[in-house]
Amino acid sequence: MTILLITVCAALALFAAVGLVLVMVMGNQSAAQARLVEVTAAPSHGFHYSLRDIWSYTTRPLAPIRKLFGLSGDEDLAYRLSIAGYRDRQHVDTFLDAKLLCPVLGLLLATFAGRSNLLPISLVLGAVGFFAPDLLLMWATKKRKTAISRSLPDAIDLLVICIEAGLGMDQAILRVAQEFQSVSPELSDELMILCHEQRAGKPRAEAWLSMAGRVDLEAIRYFANMLAQTERLGTPIARALGQFADALRAKRLTTAEEKAAKTSV
Repeated sequence: MTILLITVCAALALFAAVGLVLVMVMGNQSAAQARLVEVTAAPSHGFHYSLRDIWSYTTRPLAPIRKLFGLSGDEDLAYRLSIAGYRDRQHVDTFLDAKLLCPVLGLLLATFAGRSNLLPISLVLGAVGFFAPDLLLMWATKKRKTAISRSLPDAIDLLVICIEAGLGMDQAILRVAQEFQSVSPELSDELMILCHEQRAGKPRAEAWLSMAGRVDLEAIRYFANMLAQTERLGTPIARALGQFADALRAKRLTTAEEKAAKTSV
């Protein structure tokens, strides 16, 4: 009976680790990728379940256990996940389930060690399993921020071209978001959210500042503040955008030179 219980716990913990990785990798696909999958998928007859649905149904019994251990979602966790691109309520539950089951997986892996080293190895693997979801979230956040910061100068150049061609600011942002769906899905998603908020009636300056809060990137924050000041003061926006793009490129070149200087021969 004990062996069966250990086997079941190991299977659940392994499913949690694998499921977390798959949901983190596949859960934040862009709108273009989701539409492509929808169009190219063969017509199904009957019920169809995605990976996210299977994970939700399987880990639903863990909700009372999460409350017992004090693992509950709050605004801070939801904000951290949103910065990494995971904004569904289900992503919070997935993260908490992994936070609960990954230490169990570490403890079960420690049972394969000898009895003399069982306690220290159990403590180490349990701690690693507990902090593994946070480390994965930090990696996903850094990856998303890097992708957005690399694409931002090119997006601003295209925005300047669209404005100089006669498009309004809102239409130009929408055009840039559509053009960058395949180049930078992360930046494209943020610009599409910006366009949707403006269409819903949110003031332009507030929508830009809201985008800066979602991304939590210094360059995006400067970009939003610059656009808000330009709109308030009435200065030519194309010239300001061009200068801002040049400043971003100069900063990126300086950072690359610093990294090159720190490397060994």
